[in-house]
Amino acid sequence: MDENRAATPQQGPDQAAGANQRESRESSGHRGHSPHHEEHLDEEQLHHSATLAGVHVDSELLAALSPRLYNADLAPTQRVGRRWSSYNIFALWANDVHSLGNYAFAIGLFAIGLGGWQILLAFLIGALLLFALLSLSGFMGEKTGVPFPVMSRIAFGIHGAQISAIIRGGVAIVWFGVQTYLASVVARVLLIALWPSLQSLDTNDILGLSTLGWLSFIGLWILQVIIVSYGMDLIRKYEAMSGPIILITMLALAVWIFVEADFSIAFSTPDSLTGGAMWRQIFAGGALWVAIYATFVLNFCDFTRNATSRSSITRGNFTGIPINMLFFGAIVVVLAGGQYKINGQIITSPADIVQSIPNTALLVLASLALIILTIAVNLMANFVAPIYMLANLFPRYLNFRRAGWVSAIIGLIILPWNLYNSPVVIEYFLGGLGAVLGPLFGVIMADYWLIRKAQINVPDLYMEEETADYHYRGGFHTRAIVALIPASVIAIVLALVPTFHVISPFSWFFGAGLGAIFYLLIVRRRSLSITDVSGESIAVPSVH
Repeated sequence: MDENRAATPQQGPDQAAGANQRESRESSGHRGHSPHHEEHLDEEQLHHSATLAGVHVDSELLAALSPRLYNADLAPTQRVGRRWSSYNIFALWANDVHSLGNYAFAIGLFAIGLGGWQILLAFLIGALLLFALLSLSGFMGEKTGVPFPVMSRIAFGIHGAQISAIIRGGVAIVWFGVQTYLASVVARVLLIALWPSLQSLDTNDILGLSTLGWLSFIGLWILQVIIVSYGMDLIRKYEAMSGPIILITMLALAVWIFVEADFSIAFSTPDSLTGGAMWRQIFAGGALWVAIYATFVLNFCDFTRNATSRSSITRGNFTGIPINMLFFGAIVVVLAGGQYKINGQIITSPADIVQSIPNTALLVLASLALIILTIAVNLMANFVAPIYMLANLFPRYLNFRRAGWVSAIIGLIILPWNLYNSPVVIEYFLGGLGAVLGPLFGVIMADYWLIRKAQINVPDLYMEEETADYHYRGGFHTRAIVALIPASVIAIVLALVPTFHVISPFSWFFGAGLGAIFYLLIVRRRSLSITDVSGESIAVPSVH
């Protein structure tokens, strides 16, 4: 299909579904002459591959799907049986917002001169922006039922989508290893507190880690692999369990430090910012808060494809983002201000406070909670995305479980603790890749919401025929790639070149905005084939 072809008549969902199914049944016609037709699975193989036994599906339409694009993990989810409620969405944010990395970032705002109310305002600005962005991204998953790599096929083409999936998944694999390492550091503190004799195993060095460090890392690595091996539903249950534990633990830490500080805290440091510098840092803090979630705003559909309804996403996002983030901000102010009141020092993380708890039992409980938290954050932010990326790259060979194993192995062999301790890797490699996430978001959102107006032909996302809606030219939508490249270059320059340090916190927004503008300038709605066809006829159960 030429990407500049004239648009087909706009059709309603029922008309489009009927037309599309008639096309699929006419497999001896133009659909049947695909160069990849001989690779299509026969009916028995397709049902086995997609685990569709006992599920009512359109077998003739399934036969038109490409095994290079479709398997049970990439297939859309059926609406009936979806289990991610508003509480599950809230629990996801209850875990992720309270990550150790976020606390380190937020306490850093206190360290550079923002006071209590300025920190809360920065978080409120970021939270409101995130609520809007994550709602847009989440609604896409709820409507189509597809994961992010498949969603990317809409704008970039069935093969061009690998670009966005690899960028998102590549960043996540590195951070999976890094977050596992950070959790293992807390585990080492816990183990030494329980068994002081283990200190002797923490003095040597094997490829950058001590023996105890390796034991802690491998133990947590295995635990996460086991959880992921049981699929998204066990991840949902883990997040639902860990969310309240984290909220109670952080509240308890705040109360404890408040008591230790004689029921008063320092709301600012002597070096507090004022005037224009203060306001710039407030808005920069809000912008960086959004940038921290640049990965999540892209692949939130990996989770909301299992959401029960749009309203469940809205309610879960509202309680989990604006309300929960203000609660998070209050905890930050108490922890940082309380510790500063006690000894004039600024902590870098709640882990600093945990290590100073004099009661061993309480230290153990707090350490366990931080480990539970870090695993929860890792599973949803850094494990799910590369799993779908790998499943999308090799759908005939990798299902969710196998892709999880491969992701975990890569996250281990890169020795992530060495990467974490290298400023060059973190700042330039991950920072550069992260800067590209804004333009990706801009292109995908502009295509879905402004060009297509949420009208998506879901079955065609899995077809390689030249007449399919998302084949474009050889499976690549070159205009989307053309829009992405200059926006990415500009975003990377703004993020990494010291000359632009004043506006570097806003690089994600520049990238997203330019990506959307460039795409809208070179792509017209009439140049695309736009129909709205449900994926229910090829969908699999939400839990499979």
